[in-house]
Amino acid sequence: MTRRGLSFAALALAMALPAALIGCGSRDATNASERVRIGIVAKSLGNGFFDAVHKGAAEAAGPLDVDLIFTGPTTPTAEGQIEVVNALIAQRVDAIAISANDPDAVVPALQRAAQRGIKVISYDSAVAEAGRVAHLAPSSDQLIGETVAQLAAELAPGGKGKIAVVSATPTSTNQNAWLAQLKQALTAHPGLELAAVAYGDDVSDKSYRETTALLQQHPDLAVMISLSSVGIVAAARAVEDRGLTGKLPVTGLGLPSELAGYVKRGVVPKFAIWNPIDLGYATTQIAARIARGESISQPISIERLGSVTFDANGVGAMGKPFVYDARNIDEFAGVF
Repeated sequence: MTRRGLSFAALALAMALPAALIGCGSRDATNASERVRIGIVAKSLGNGFFDAVHKGAAEAAGPLDVDLIFTGPTTPTAEGQIEVVNALIAQRVDAIAISANDPDAVVPALQRAAQRGIKVISYDSAVAEAGRVAHLAPSSDQLIGETVAQLAAELAPGGKGKIAVVSATPTSTNQNAWLAQLKQALTAHPGLELAAVAYGDDVSDKSYRETTALLQQHPDLAVMISLSSVGIVAAARAVEDRGLTGKLPVTGLGLPSELAGYVKRGVVPKFAIWNPIDLGYATTQIAARIARGESISQPISIERLGSVTFDANGVGAMGKPFVYDARNIDEFAGVF
């Protein structure tokens, strides 16, 4: 991950912040019953994945005595998220949880929030360590890469052939980490060859165009993969529109509600995802508990989901992605 250049003053601030992030703020463990305000920042609004995150966050907010502000930019840009963070600072929230469109660009705004006593965590797509107390990953990068590689091996005829990937933005922290782990996991499947990676920027139309271009450039693909919940729908539509249903399976990470039809028509025989409702629930639990003074040096409870243990870099993971197919798609399509 390449960091942007920092001025001397900004560098000094970045060096000082990790300790300040852990220790600063007006909340402490003695205020565990005090009502807190939490801003949950999505990559963009109108994205089905983050709609489900919102649902889980709202579920957690009531019992936790949390005032929840769920917000985000209209398009998945760092600039839009910076504006949203500045607005939350002005609203004097107690904690901010953000899924970053760019790991570095949002750091100065989040550092300003920390200076004002606001606890900052990231979830889903990580912020650089200088800009947050902790990061909640929905799963470990390794487990995601291994799961998607296994799906591709199961769908490719004889476990062999070329595969291509439609990712989100080139700067997306989680997408890049998952792609790196997918490449590593492919070493356990020597029959599979990664032919190309394209970036649809988490925008449906662009993801569709990028998929179409991949189909033209590599007509002998065995499996099409997308690591984006927006991209997999666009890729499935592109494959179906070109009459390749049953010939070129699509898989990756997506939402049951958006892929149910494609699963039933055989375009996406199987795919994986964690439960974004649980992710929103866990994010709100962790943000509220940190705002009230709990330390990430000990496991933090996420109630019905158990607990999360954070490593030395402040990163904690929820678990292995779940695989959806024709046997269970109806059960989950109505949930998220």
